[in-house]
Amino acid sequence: MSRFFSGRYLSLEPYTPGEQPKDRRFIKLNTNESPFPPAENGAGAIAAEYEKLMLYPDPTASGLKELFAEVYQTETKNIAFSNGSDDLLNFSFMAFCDDETGAAFPDITYGFYKVFAELNHIDHMEIPLKEDLTLDPDDYKKLGRTCFIANPNAPTGIALTPRRIEELVKADPDHVVIVDEAYVDFGAESCIPLTKKYDNILVIGTFSKSRSFAGARFGYAVGNEELIKDLNTLIYSTNPYNVNRLTMAAAAAVLKDGEYTRANCRKVMENRAFTVSELRRLGFTVTESLANFVFARSPEISGEDLYLKLKERGILVRHFSAERIKDYNRITIGSMEDMQALIAAVSRILSEEK
Repeated sequence: MSRFFSGRYLSLEPYTPGEQPKDRRFIKLNTNESPFPPAENGAGAIAAEYEKLMLYPDPTASGLKELFAEVYQTETKNIAFSNGSDDLLNFSFMAFCDDETGAAFPDITYGFYKVFAELNHIDHMEIPLKEDLTLDPDDYKKLGRTCFIANPNAPTGIALTPRRIEELVKADPDHVVIVDEAYVDFGAESCIPLTKKYDNILVIGTFSKSRSFAGARFGYAVGNEELIKDLNTLIYSTNPYNVNRLTMAAAAAVLKDGEYTRANCRKVMENRAFTVSELRRLGFTVTESLANFVFARSPEISGEDLYLKLKERGILVRHFSAERIKDYNRITIGSMEDMQALIAAVSRILSEEK
């Protein structure tokens, strides 16, 4: 840190993104990116907007909101967009937490929640997952805090049903429940319908995963009109043009080709089923993931050793050092060829361990 760095942030530990090595070619199963390119019709949409880059994008994204509302069966007044879902999560910590209202989230979940809480100087409670790594909504009822729930959770991939989340929303109507649905399209069920019934639930999502948009940075929030106004107050006070013209055009094109997205999700789910079956055949414990990754551990080798040995063989997975999950690795679901290569490498590694 320089001597000029604000003392407010001296204890802040920034989020650590997955490795993006450039020294060699890897099979990348560590950052939950899609193995498929985005829908082809987006290229033409981007090209058409390129000559307009001297102009600011529409800060209201009105045309895109109308299309999004149609696809997601909501209304434009209930939608906010931003430069990735992380942006909206940060704004949610800012908008719905303060000195009187703290935050609550699991001890094992998306690592950015803790970073955002500390960045915004918010008192936060980390609630342990159960021994089987499941989340019990009863642990969050009537805490008097804003609750942040990744559903499916990361890195476990385990999902709650909307009915269980609704129980939590109903139990504490004076506090907001933020549902982070980054991975919902791979077999879980969205809570967006609940936003029509309750004014204290906000659903946040991203196009990074199921719509192959990780490099374009596009996130959305759906909720009660007043919650959306709260978010927009902060968005427009930070950067009213935070969704750029090219991303906006491509997002609209991708939304229009829903079958392409659904087909890719089906392939990921099929590849996930193959991977889970093969890992279990090799003796792994694997959580019941409904995301585009699996969370697995072997009794034969530590999580760190497996991560390092796979890296030596040109395959990247994500290892976490937290005590409760240090023997697990999070493995992104790639193409079938990627997953076959993973299983072959794991089989060889386990054979060498014996």
